[in-house]
Amino acid sequence: SGRKVPPQLQRMEADDLLAAAFPDAAACLENIAGDRELPDHPLVNQAIEDCLHEAMDLDGLIRVLERIESGAVRTIARDVPEPSPLAHEIINAKPYAFLDDAPLEERRTQAVQTRRAFEPSSAADLGALDPAAIERVRDEAWPRVADPDELHDALATSGWISQAEGQRGGGTGSWQPFFDQLVEDHRAIAIGGLWVAAERADQARRIDIDPAAVTELIRGRLEIVGPTNATVLAQSLGVPTPAAEQALAALEAVGVVLRGRFTAGATELEWCERRLLARIHRYTLHRLRAEIEPVSTGDFLRFLVVWQRVEPEERAVGLEGLAQVIEQLSGAEAPAGSWESQVLTARCAEYQPALLDMLCLTGRVAWGRLSAPSTAGRGARPIRTTPVSLFLRDHAEVLLTLAPPRQTESLSSYGRSVLEALERRGASFLPDLVRESGLLLTQVERALGELAAVGVVTSDSFGGLRALLTPADKRGAIAGFAHRRRRVGPGFQAGGRWSVLSGGPPLADQLVREKAIESYARILLARYGVVFHRLIAREPFPLPWRELLVCLRRLEARGEIRGGRFVAEVTGEQFGLPEAVSKLRSVRRAPKTRRLVSISAADPLNLIGILTPGERVAALTRSRIVLEDGRPQAVLEGGVFRVVAGGDPARIDDLRAALGPGSRPSHEPIGNRSANHRRHRGSSAAAADAASSP
Repeated sequence: SGRKVPPQLQRMEADDLLAAAFPDAAACLENIAGDRELPDHPLVNQAIEDCLHEAMDLDGLIRVLERIESGAVRTIARDVPEPSPLAHEIINAKPYAFLDDAPLEERRTQAVQTRRAFEPSSAADLGALDPAAIERVRDEAWPRVADPDELHDALATSGWISQAEGQRGGGTGSWQPFFDQLVEDHRAIAIGGLWVAAERADQARRIDIDPAAVTELIRGRLEIVGPTNATVLAQSLGVPTPAAEQALAALEAVGVVLRGRFTAGATELEWCERRLLARIHRYTLHRLRAEIEPVSTGDFLRFLVVWQRVEPEERAVGLEGLAQVIEQLSGAEAPAGSWESQVLTARCAEYQPALLDMLCLTGRVAWGRLSAPSTAGRGARPIRTTPVSLFLRDHAEVLLTLAPPRQTESLSSYGRSVLEALERRGASFLPDLVRESGLLLTQVERALGELAAVGVVTSDSFGGLRALLTPADKRGAIAGFAHRRRRVGPGFQAGGRWSVLSGGPPLADQLVREKAIESYARILLARYGVVFHRLIAREPFPLPWRELLVCLRRLEARGEIRGGRFVAEVTGEQFGLPEAVSKLRSVRRAPKTRRLVSISAADPLNLIGILTPGERVAALTRSRIVLEDGRPQAVLEGGVFRVVAGGDPARIDDLRAALGPGSRPSHEPIGNRSANHRRHRGSSAAAADAASSP
């Protein structure tokens, strides 16, 4: 009618016209077989011509891309606090300019500020880095040393530390005694005023004649110093400045370092390791100085209680909830008798053993021993204190690859016969093993217990482990005949098939090892949210922290995890999942509830003596720990109740109640408990004890 049509109506009419002329464009991809075909329609042809050659210069774009690929055009990326003016048209576009129907207030572009780019007075500061962020990253990257082993890791990673830096040390004082111990153990050496790990001694001796040695040493040094220049590096290492510049150029060519002027007032060209520079940019861009104050270990333990679903409001429910709990605890070891009676029941509301059996029988979860047994522990069936792991089948290859080699030399003749039968036949039921090995039923059962204790075999169901933990006189008979008045525990037939636990490719291949370590790093991040050196003290694998550290740094460089200092009273670098860091901050801001949470000492959350002061509490099923807002208050260990340092003696009655009827005064041993006390422990715990205690 001679008037303009509103844009939103134009869009609606255009959608109707598109559906009529090009039906596949409006159809769901799930309803289209094969590739989407362009119809030979005048409107479609004209629209494509207008979009690609009128609104856009497709031919010119192709020519530019070809020149970039050939190297004729060089691309340069710059991270700045605000978007480029070339992006303002997209950021300030109206809602109808976008293909989706999201409202304006939900668009991420609305959170991007562009006002500062229009101010000429601030144009010079557009790409400047925050000096506080630079100093913070330097402080985070500089090693924290508390013992000779940590100093050795720092020297092996950083290339060298000068004698003056070592004597100055860090927050823990001079490192000179630690270095003297390393020299005495032939693990470190002083060369020309430099402290060097024994593994890098040859490189340090060849810096005057071998440019590659200078390059490798500077590569490690840049990981702990942040932005620096060639002159400082050359003076510290004792080489000419051109040699340091040549090494930095070689590292830049392989993408390890970036050049620029990062520090305010810098007159000389500076260099910074890519990972640290990315962290500086992140701190500068997001202005998180107030948000990223490290939390105390108490707040971190309080976070872990929530993160691992021990908090009553966070407990999982049902089959999928149990699967998520096991995925989070995948690879963690706990006494065999504590998994169902303590660990899973603390995280799952109304836990049922049948749910765990279903996850195992459907191939989602497996069980087995990952750590190497002591020599004295071989040749016997597993008991309730034997360490066993639950893990996802998807993680089995990685965990078994990193696990120590299975020791089968001391197996009995029964154990070797059953193991050979499993290797020949594959996964087998108990009657098949009896027939294949030529042994008696009781001999095969004893052999399976021996193999499971060493970590060689597993079964399709968790019922197989329950049968191993149950004495023979309390197990159900294979044929189903049992005394009607006696409660019968699980039999070996409940375990389903038995099979050999086999790992993946050998770790001698560097690529295989790196992939396995990366997968294991992701498992640890999922379990704890935040990972650092001290936290892996209870892990069953003899994996050096320095190898895990390299992998975590790589994940940080990809932007998948965050690096920083999240827990205040912990030394060394720390890495966390973005969602875990956000959760950690919210837990820190939440008010203290003074709620008492009781966990078993066998629980993976038992970090007493690892993250908190004092001695460790042995990972025994019957020992218990009471936490109040993440801080340990009382311990029941060896039948003795005691309030730990920092606990509140005024709440002793509440602490005893939280520990349960098993808490006794310090003069009354746990062995004096009566049958009435055992009955008052609760039906679920009593049933689990009856099913798993020898």
